[in-house]
Amino acid sequence: MFTGLLQPTHLLILLAVALIFLGPKRLPGAGKALGQGLREFKTSIGGEAEPELPEAAAAAHDETHRGEGTRPVST
Repeated sequence: MFTGLLQPTHLLILLAVALIFLGPKRLPGAGKALGQGLREFKTSIGGEAEPELPEAAAAAHDETHRGEGTRPVST
């Protein structure tokens, strides 16, 4: 039933339709959201934790340690 569904011509037609409906400005954002959704689905099904990106780890570290080492100055 679905044999040959992902042929190159079908993928080009699908990309053209997505470009027409979403436009060139929103297409990268839609692709990014789709990729993130698939990645989250894959990790929830597999139960494997993905390693954090260095930028995300640094941002999380900054948020958890914000304000440490500083005391309010009393006058």
